[in-house]
Amino acid sequence: MGRIGIRVDARRLSLSLFILLCAAGIVVLGSPAEGKAAKTFDLSTAIVQVAKKAIPGVVHIEVTGTRDMPGQFTPFESDPFFRYFFGTPKSPKKFKREIRGLGTGMIIDAQGHILTNYHVVGGASKLEVLLTNGRKYTAKLVGTDPKTDLAVIRISPGEQLPFLAFGDSDKMEVGEWVVAIGHPRGLDQTVTQGIISATHRTGITDPSSYQDFLQTDAAINPGNSGGPLLNLQGEVIGVNAVILSESGGYEGIGFAIPSNIASHVAKLLITYGKVERGWLGIAIQDLSGEKAKAAGLESPKGVMIDSVTKGGPAEKSGLKKGDIITAFEGRAVPDSNSFRNSIANMIVGSTAKITVLRAGKKQVIAVRIGNLREELKSLASAAKQRLGAEVRLMSPKEADRYGLTGAQGISLTWIDPNGPLGKAGFEVGDMIAEVNGQPFTGLETFLELIAGLQPKQQITLLAIDRRTGNTGQVQVVVK
Repeated sequence: MGRIGIRVDARRLSLSLFILLCAAGIVVLGSPAEGKAAKTFDLSTAIVQVAKKAIPGVVHIEVTGTRDMPGQFTPFESDPFFRYFFGTPKSPKKFKREIRGLGTGMIIDAQGHILTNYHVVGGASKLEVLLTNGRKYTAKLVGTDPKTDLAVIRISPGEQLPFLAFGDSDKMEVGEWVVAIGHPRGLDQTVTQGIISATHRTGITDPSSYQDFLQTDAAINPGNSGGPLLNLQGEVIGVNAVILSESGGYEGIGFAIPSNIASHVAKLLITYGKVERGWLGIAIQDLSGEKAKAAGLESPKGVMIDSVTKGGPAEKSGLKKGDIITAFEGRAVPDSNSFRNSIANMIVGSTAKITVLRAGKKQVIAVRIGNLREELKSLASAAKQRLGAEVRLMSPKEADRYGLTGAQGISLTWIDPNGPLGKAGFEVGDMIAEVNGQPFTGLETFLELIAGLQPKQQITLLAIDRRTGNTGQVQVVVK
């Protein structure tokens, strides 16, 4: 008997049912989702085809680096008898130690550019790339972007290189089949399969970074970092980056950087060697159910403008405090993190169309995107003048120490005793976690909040005392 073809929505099949159908010789064909083009696969061989297509473009990265280590002392150094006869040995305060690591990367063009994670190659003194044909090449670092944990390296082998193509990560839905390829524990060309478990996961690692992870249950282990997550067409829809695990190994919760972010960052790194992020000059907050209802919206999707930086792109375009942003470039805005990432991924100097709801009426406003890197200096200067203080971003370890898991604040590095914070009793090392009840997850967010305040405006800060760790509400009038 030949194979029987049935048409179902393959993405909704359980794994056990899928295996039973394949074992019975039944070809499972994907039915089109409503309003979308059909995706037709023979799932009994789909993963085999993806592996054959993608494996040649996946590489093994060997990393060599150095790390400062504390100085080593003789076992008798603390012995008074030893010191009396031989003196105190002069041990180095620090010494360099060579470290080695393994990771995965993917060839993304015929010129030999390889996309991987920043945490794989960051700080490396030597990079070697092993191709599937067994040839090994020394790679050069092209550029890194720690905020998205992405990096591009390059090899020049003088031979034709297979490379992978990017797919559209925004089209991926929960339940769709995906394939991960990498080198876990140094085991080359390991292929695993799973589904998209969730989309738009944020706050997984550094809350101040530009995160919008795809979550998957495809097996990912140490060494998979930087490898591709692929759809059943063999297109890269994510870069495997993080796992949540108590044991340090696979537990069914992995995260990949969406391809739409990764491809954008890769292009900038290849072209400029760095990433310039877009900036609007607004502080935003997620839309609550009550505010959404008051504005006549059916669901709390969108963001509300909390403040507008004077002289920034948003103010120049006519955006105002209280505007509700519902769409960006024609796409719905689900929350503040997604909107922040969308702005950051825009080309500096380009124009974006933002749909806002103001006084119950919908408007489309064109905004010219500014440069975040350039504006941060002026924002920091403005905050110093208005608060009488200089600040830095609180580290994840500090945030965790003071019970701010999943959120961050800022730490004060300099204070003018006669400035607003100095007069309120703040000291160097104290921290601020919220402004007017609003937490912030990045230095630029805090600076934009302060820049958007009115002169002589009274604000309430959630302060953390550096000595005791106690928190309290402190009212301050800015300049």
